[in-house]
Amino acid sequence: MSEQDGPTPDHRRPEGVDDATVEALGKLSEALEVVEHARGYLYGFHRLTGMADLALGEAVVLFREAGHDELADRLQTELVGRNVIEGRWTFQIVEDYDDSYYSVFKSMESDARGELAQGRRHLFEAEMKEERRTHGRRHHEATPDDGSPQAH
Repeated sequence: MSEQDGPTPDHRRPEGVDDATVEALGKLSEALEVVEHARGYLYGFHRLTGMADLALGEAVVLFREAGHDELADRLQTELVGRNVIEGRWTFQIVEDYDDSYYSVFKSMESDARGELAQGRRHLFEAEMKEERRTHGRRHHEATPDDGSPQAH
């Protein structure tokens, strides 16, 4: 494969890295992608819960204006600002997830790449792309500029 018809050097397997290692790093990367996706849902949960609490506060005001003070009082004291789990608002859940799971996962994935593949990312996917694309065909280029080294 010529330099102009293949992945950039940062997506090429370093000398001495075997198939099993590339596959294992690929699976670890896949797992990290799932964690990233889950983290997105967690942040979505955080934002939606916060939006619901703010809308609830507005509902309390509207109930008061409509003369339903008893219901407004119950909503205000029982639900507005309530913890979503014992002792925690959603920002605390997000922080705990980031600090005790997400950051460790990211660090260990990076460490594994550093130890085994000179820190190179997505080797499994880059090799899959090379196997699956039609070389020389439009929209099947190796890189955006069709193979010349990218400046990073």
